[in-house]
Amino acid sequence: GCVLVVSVIEQLAQWHNSTVKAAVERLCDYIPGKYQIISYMSCCIDKEMNADVVCHSLRLCKQDPGQPLCHLYSPPKREKHSSGLFHALAHARPKHQIRYKSFMGFSSVCAFPLLANLCEKIKYVLRNKLPFEDFDGDKFSTFPTLRGYHWRGRDCDDKNTTVYPGRRPDNWDAKSDSNCNGIWGVDPKDGIPYEEKFCKGADSKGVVLLGDSAGAHFHIPPEWMTVTQMSAKSFANLPMAFSDELDWPQFSEITGFLNSTIGGWTDSLYLRLRKRNRCNHRDLQNISQNGIVYFPINMAPYLSFSLARNQLLDNPAIVIYATIGNDVCNGERDTLAHMTTPKEMLSNVVQALRYLDSHLPNGSHVILTGLVDGRFLWDNLHDRYHPLGQLNKDITYSQLYSFLDCLQVSPCSGWLTPNETLRNLTSERALQLSNVLKEIARSEKFANFDIFYMDFPLRQTAQEWRKMGGEPWQLIEPVDGFHPSQIAAALGTGITWQKALHEWPQVLGKENPFNNQIEAIFKDQGGH
Repeated sequence: GCVLVVSVIEQLAQWHNSTVKAAVERLCDYIPGKYQIISYMSCCIDKEMNADVVCHSLRLCKQDPGQPLCHLYSPPKREKHSSGLFHALAHARPKHQIRYKSFMGFSSVCAFPLLANLCEKIKYVLRNKLPFEDFDGDKFSTFPTLRGYHWRGRDCDDKNTTVYPGRRPDNWDAKSDSNCNGIWGVDPKDGIPYEEKFCKGADSKGVVLLGDSAGAHFHIPPEWMTVTQMSAKSFANLPMAFSDELDWPQFSEITGFLNSTIGGWTDSLYLRLRKRNRCNHRDLQNISQNGIVYFPINMAPYLSFSLARNQLLDNPAIVIYATIGNDVCNGERDTLAHMTTPKEMLSNVVQALRYLDSHLPNGSHVILTGLVDGRFLWDNLHDRYHPLGQLNKDITYSQLYSFLDCLQVSPCSGWLTPNETLRNLTSERALQLSNVLKEIARSEKFANFDIFYMDFPLRQTAQEWRKMGGEPWQLIEPVDGFHPSQIAAALGTGITWQKALHEWPQVLGKENPFNNQIEAIFKDQGGH
């Protein structure tokens, strides 16, 4: 974090030909008030030092005994090896001793008074995977972030626990909207409730994603660190992004429902299900988390307090089980030893499916998605410049991956590495785990849902994007160099939909013949 912020400040000073102090003031003008903690660093930056030297001299970046000295940039020119960095640090540390002591009072972002309240809210959300603002306790909210309706369908009565998206209508919603799909009341022409007239027998169903950071749609806007494009507008979405854990589920491949503001376009399984049957409005849940690994975590308790589905009162659901990388991805030095084994995968997935069988309404469906082949990342990014390296052509993705690996915070040591043998072994394990999922879908039977398997459609997505004139690297998030981009998410939706349409049409349900009438009434009544 320190290296990132110092790099941006130094590049701002370079781009605008200003002092470091002026660059810090400029950045603070861009950033919303309570997030201006970087102003505390202004005293500590020397324009002649690179970010590695500054952050090590402040001891915000530490070196454990016997561990290498981690650096993002090439060592200072005095010597083209690590002793050049040691030399720079030896000269930098004495002048930073007093500054170091004053700065370390705020060594945690959450120690800043203005951010303490937000941090507590985010900690609650991470602990419980539930909306922070949920007054009736039905796991749905009228508030967008902090696991609110960006993640789950928007509640339409947060004071009534029996009113929430996805439930079967109460008395055909003749008097009120119990399932929040906007369809309620009685047609004055014949006295039949609208919900009964338009949604009875329509095979309504919701969509639930059980996923990792790719499913949550992790994204750090590149304009936050590209000084040639930086302005106050660049950081307008910062408060929302932090409140959503740097995830953008509202634009995601499975549960997206808003027009993308982070590039590309939004296309999602939810939007297509809604278009197919307007009665599915708001019936979505994104139960994903950055860094979730279902081993050794017991999946059933995780689902028990996160999943909102009543077997007796609610509509069936399509559940997408998609942990596309985290069972093989970790930041450990001995990464292979920390990967999920096929035996562990089988045990944990079957246990999760048994829990779902005891809680999903009859007629539901589960789709198991295979793991991605992450060799695509190194092959398409390693020699390209990272957004932080665009200005001076000095940081490639290969350097970023090595830096994160040295810090032992790599999102995937097995794939983000120059070691081709390790990349191949990681993909081999991913394929083994995908085969476990495939076999589960083939052999296991459950009372309340049928089960299907599909490979993660990376190859088809890349082919489709090339046909549109795109380049493969554009399918990867530019800042972290790891997650699928907005373009990849949207293209993946179309591929998944076509597969389901041709191979499992029962999963998608039939098209509602009353969709146009529903929309016409909405239009006539001003959206109510």
